[in-house]
Amino acid sequence: MLSEYAIIAYSSRVTFDWNLAKTFLAVADQGSLSAAARTLGQTQPTVSRQIAALEKSLSVTLFERTRRSVELTQFGIELLDHVRAMAVGANMVSLAASGQSQSVAGQVRITASELMSAYVLPPILDALSTQAPALEIDVVADNSVRDLVRREADIAIRHVRPDQPNLLMRRVRDEVMQFYASPTYLGAWGEPTVANVSDHQIISYVDAERMLDYLRPAGLDLTKANFRRTSSSQLVALEMARRGMGMIIVPERIAHGLFDFKHILSDLESFRIPTWLVTHSEMKTSRRIRLVFDHLAEKLS
Repeated sequence: MLSEYAIIAYSSRVTFDWNLAKTFLAVADQGSLSAAARTLGQTQPTVSRQIAALEKSLSVTLFERTRRSVELTQFGIELLDHVRAMAVGANMVSLAASGQSQSVAGQVRITASELMSAYVLPPILDALSTQAPALEIDVVADNSVRDLVRREADIAIRHVRPDQPNLLMRRVRDEVMQFYASPTYLGAWGEPTVANVSDHQIISYVDAERMLDYLRPAGLDLTKANFRRTSSSQLVALEMARRGMGMIIVPERIAHGLFDFKHILSDLESFRIPTWLVTHSEMKTSRRIRLVFDHLAEKLS
């Protein structure tokens, strides 16, 4: 491991560029220059030049290059922990600075699922723009969980309770989920019932095994054969269902806005999932974050 003496020695003769260090961290995490470039929003040649510049400034080799990937050298492995610690510190400084901002102008990044982003948030955010016209709202439509501590978003709308420390959260509602189908599907496959559901197809936007674990407790006789069409994109799954390729489970308030969907399996008890509104605790003193958080809490509930 790098000794304290070695670190001091390096710091005394090297100008350490944090931007280059961030590139190093991205390449180490992603395992290739091209993947790191996509993460950073840069080109692969730019990332390659930045790594070369960092290696030159430190007079060491950080990565062994192969045709499609890179591997950390021993020095690169030892340096990685220190750079991660620097990244955590930089993020906390950024969070603290953002938290002290008392302006209701500037950007607020909200992350939510694709369905929430496309069908629920637009009218809510439209009303907010009248209240605070100087705000810049960036909606990150992503079905994965973004890391608030790493500043991948300022506010998150999630359907699982967060377990990271230093987060402020509020359970705003329970989403009512039900089965729906298009007239095209019903015309081709007939009306599904609890008794014959095993003869039908269901469009899923999560892994089939996860969906089975979710549905089996409801007494539905289903197997992976009932999930021949899936997509990691909720919007793609919804479009497949609209075209009659299968039934789908969607939030009730979203389905009501889709005039060509019919509620089916109405004798089945509705499924409910919690909706959490989450932000970092450092944001509690930021007027713009608090304004958006409170507005979302009111409208979502």
